[in-house]
Amino acid sequence: MATAEKNKPEQNLSVESRLKSLYELQTTLSQIDRIKTVRGELPLEVRDLEDSIEGLNTRIANYRQEIDELNKKKLQEKEKINESQSKIATYKTQLDNVRNNREFDLLSKEIEFQTLEIELCEKHINEYTRVIDAKTNEIAITEESLADQQHILTEKKAELEEIVSETKQDEERLREQAKELEPKIDARTLAAFKRIRKNARNGLGIVYIQRNACGGCFNRIPPQKQMEIKMRKKIIVCEYCGRIMIDPELAGVETPEA
Repeated sequence: MATAEKNKPEQNLSVESRLKSLYELQTTLSQIDRIKTVRGELPLEVRDLEDSIEGLNTRIANYRQEIDELNKKKLQEKEKINESQSKIATYKTQLDNVRNNREFDLLSKEIEFQTLEIELCEKHINEYTRVIDAKTNEIAITEESLADQQHILTEKKAELEEIVSETKQDEERLREQAKELEPKIDARTLAAFKRIRKNARNGLGIVYIQRNACGGCFNRIPPQKQMEIKMRKKIIVCEYCGRIMIDPELAGVETPEA
């Protein structure tokens, strides 16, 4: 019962009234489109800048994490050096008390081995230091780029906010008008209109006849079909572009008499 009552007003609407409301809806939505055009690519630019800044922050965080890990490795290498130096000192003390050549050779080899270990650790420390310096330099370059991006983002946001504030009231009023018009159109026609409009390059889902041609794609309309459109008895679409068509009079457009 509730569904029947909901659909009843829609069923009582004539094709002509639905087409007229649909054209009014198109006019309203086209005005909203023009407002969006005034904003241009700013919303996309702002979004791209925000994504870029997020990426730069992530890159800096990764560099810093890598530097922390390298500094830990440097500390580990320094601890190894201290251990080796301590062992060398012990082995040198033991050399003073060797009892035979075999012990002397063993201790000498241990000292030599620990000396090589120290050299290897120092080599690692130097490598880690070079990488840290390179990554520190990358951070500086990235932070400079980040500062530039943030400055541009601030300007773009201010510009967008200014445009939005100037057009906000108009857009809200137009959206309210569009919302009030939709119930005056049957659901099937409205859905078709929205689908056509979404796929149309200029956002036009309904057009009037101009110079015996479709006002959307400008392909010629046969006289018989023009007559059917003027009768306003059914929804007629262009066979070329799929847009809904109406006669100029219904659109409120005056045409010069032949």
